[in-house]
Amino acid sequence: MKYIITVLLFSLVLMSFAQAKEAEALDVYEYFDALEGEWILSPAKDQLGTESYKKSVVLPLVGTQATGISFKSIGNYSAIKERLLPNTDAEMLTMYHCKDIACTQLKSTHYCVKQNQPEFIANLKKSTANRIIFECDMSTELCQSNEDHVHTIIHELSKNATHLKSSYLSWENKTPKKYSSIYHFDKK
Repeated sequence: MKYIITVLLFSLVLMSFAQAKEAEALDVYEYFDALEGEWILSPAKDQLGTESYKKSVVLPLVGTQATGISFKSIGNYSAIKERLLPNTDAEMLTMYHCKDIACTQLKSTHYCVKQNQPEFIANLKKSTANRIIFECDMSTELCQSNEDHVHTIIHELSKNATHLKSSYLSWENKTPKKYSSIYHFDKK
């Protein structure tokens, strides 16, 4: 009897996964509402799993009230502007927007300190209200090149919406680099 109950429960779990619906582009776009505003770099002790905060441009911001990243809706909510490390020599900008008026796909362009501009498409299968994932648009030349570029952007929001982990995962020579930029932020 215990075996039958276990099999039934396992079957129910599998069925729920099979019925899980991927997010729609507009859903993912609306997830950015939780990120709106300014975020400060978390203290060094909270920069878990990363050394990115030790960069000479970033370290002076750690544990201060200086903005480390911000998100703002612009153009009557037609785009989301992300400013990473504002007012530093490493400041970068990413613009997120719907591909078309029906918002069938969510796109972004990252204006990088590496002096390139990778383009991204939202991964609608993996994105959730607490984890937004953009992957390099493989139809573009840069994403297929050997050039060092950000290949994936992931924003992970804590359940209480007060902590943000932002990852900018780089590729070079068509393979993931060992070191990428990962930062932890707290809501300002």
